[in-house]
Amino acid sequence: MHDQEGLMKKVPILKKGCSKFWYFTVVFLLWFLLLYFFFNSGSKLDKKDDFLLKHHYDNFVDTDESSFGGVNRNSNEETGHVASDSIMDMDTKATGNPVDNFFTGGDWDKYLREVSNAGKESKPENQIHLTENEARSINKVFGEGNREESGNARSTDRENQVKKPFDHSLPREARRRRVKKPAREKRVKKQVDHSLPREEKVIEEVIEQPNKEDQIRRQTNSDSHPESCVGRYIYIHNLPSRFNGDLVRHCQSLNEWSNMCPYLSNFGFGPRLKNSERTLSNTGWYDTNQFMLEIIFHHKMKQYKCLTNDSSLASAIFVPYYSGLDVVRYLWNADKKMKDYYSRHLVRWLRESPEWKRLWGSDHFMVAGRITWDFRRLTNNNNDWGNQLMILPESRNMTVLTIESSPWNNNDFAVPYPTYFHPSSDNEVFQWQNRMRRLKRQFLFSFAGGPRPDLPDSIRSDIIEQCQAAREKCLLLECITGSSNCYEPVNLMKMFQSSTFCLQPPGDSYTRRSTFDSILAGCIPVFFHPGSSYAQYLWHFPRDYTKYSVFIPANKIKDEKVSIERTLSRIPIQRVWAMREEVIKLIPGMVYADPSYGLETLKDAFDLTIDGVLERVEKIKMDIKAGKNFSEDIEEYTWKKNLFGTERKHEWDHFFDRSKMIMY
Repeated sequence: MHDQEGLMKKVPILKKGCSKFWYFTVVFLLWFLLLYFFFNSGSKLDKKDDFLLKHHYDNFVDTDESSFGGVNRNSNEETGHVASDSIMDMDTKATGNPVDNFFTGGDWDKYLREVSNAGKESKPENQIHLTENEARSINKVFGEGNREESGNARSTDRENQVKKPFDHSLPREARRRRVKKPAREKRVKKQVDHSLPREEKVIEEVIEQPNKEDQIRRQTNSDSHPESCVGRYIYIHNLPSRFNGDLVRHCQSLNEWSNMCPYLSNFGFGPRLKNSERTLSNTGWYDTNQFMLEIIFHHKMKQYKCLTNDSSLASAIFVPYYSGLDVVRYLWNADKKMKDYYSRHLVRWLRESPEWKRLWGSDHFMVAGRITWDFRRLTNNNNDWGNQLMILPESRNMTVLTIESSPWNNNDFAVPYPTYFHPSSDNEVFQWQNRMRRLKRQFLFSFAGGPRPDLPDSIRSDIIEQCQAAREKCLLLECITGSSNCYEPVNLMKMFQSSTFCLQPPGDSYTRRSTFDSILAGCIPVFFHPGSSYAQYLWHFPRDYTKYSVFIPANKIKDEKVSIERTLSRIPIQRVWAMREEVIKLIPGMVYADPSYGLETLKDAFDLTIDGVLERVEKIKMDIKAGKNFSEDIEEYTWKKNLFGTERKHEWDHFFDRSKMIMY
């Protein structure tokens, strides 16, 4: 009884303890369930994010492969070549792409570092760069390029796929995760070639279809100089991309041993040169290939202050055909039948344009960035050298600008080879000129080049012997197989800067790029054939050649009648100073300034060329109005008429005997 009453007294206490027990139990279970669902849901979210990220990568690859892969296959079917794998990361900015550098002048050094880090095996640049046109390398056939009609359709698709960042479709967490997955990015890089679509996108935007900014710039350029542009308006033909853009797009296939794409960067100027040895100035110097004139000139034309979109107002019409990049694909070990394919299609396209029918092409001009002989195949035998671009009837009506012209034809005109110096201001030119005036020159004369044993009439071996015999008075930089000395811009400029006279004998053709490099260094050129300069660059050199150069007839060197050392040593020092000053004054007209800035008070090689073209076109128009019969002109004496204004006999006639065609 006592136990029962005690138990009853404790029942409320027991009930209270049970309530606390269940309360803690329920709270514990709730916390447990909350933590369970939290971690479980987080895991699912992670899996969902991973799934979205993977799905986005997979879709990106599939989309590229279905779109760009199809383009590559089409291109390969036409050309018979396979595009090389891309080494660029898909997130690389526009300035990191070779063709983007070509059009925007981006940081090429950064691109080269990215190429190196990607592990792609690069080839020595000295195999690409040539210091004179006779030092040729074997190029392989490239093919037809992409079809024109598919270019515009691909442009929009590629821009949407390549230019669109991931951020528009992925959540923030997924975007952060994407940066942390290098392995996955590598897999995508290996599967998809992103350089080709990016190149095509840029080319289609800049070349094929001039954008609104280009049109505004043209309108602004012409409207802001209404008086100075009278008689100077120029219209640029909007050619199909197969004549220019496609050639740039496939730059990796232009040369069998080397990748030519680096030389397309910076508006065709090539990679920037460092001034580690203080031979150059700190800015404006590039490793420019001598055959990039078409690219350089085209971009200079885009910045020309008197452009117009109305062809009826134009005094001249520019044809931006990259003929040199076209023909080089078929010069060696190539499909010979393709040599004339694009040049014939070009003139057919021009014939159908209303601008052509106005004067039948007499007001048209174009640039052929190689020597004239690469475009003057006289036979129908495709195995012979070059194509027939310059002998086509339509081309004979145009003004064609080349780095070496024919002395016997009146439709091509020589303009300077591209040099390594591309200043962006007058001040850069003035500073360089003053520096060349102050230099102390250790050697009397110098020569950079190699012998021509396969040319029996060549005097190069004789020049090398005389230079070696002169010992300390002559500096020789002999260009032999396996040596890279002649392909290093700094080596060449250092040699020219240390010499008073620079020997410029012909090689495989009359002219040399070395002529312009030496003038850039303030070195007085010594010529042995009038076709090396005097009968060539009439718009850029003084008619009185004795002011800036020395002429020693090649036949006297061959017959051992003249000592180069003795001839140069006898020139009075006052005359040497005057000649050097004249050479230094020529420097602005020898360079192609940076088109992004340009020169203000000075005229560069481009400006002088435009002046010459406009003057010639105006003369042709006047002759047409006067009813002049052009068939009366004897092209055989073109060199003589252009240089001396007469066709009478001259002491240089034997140099231009067409039947002998001797190349000293």
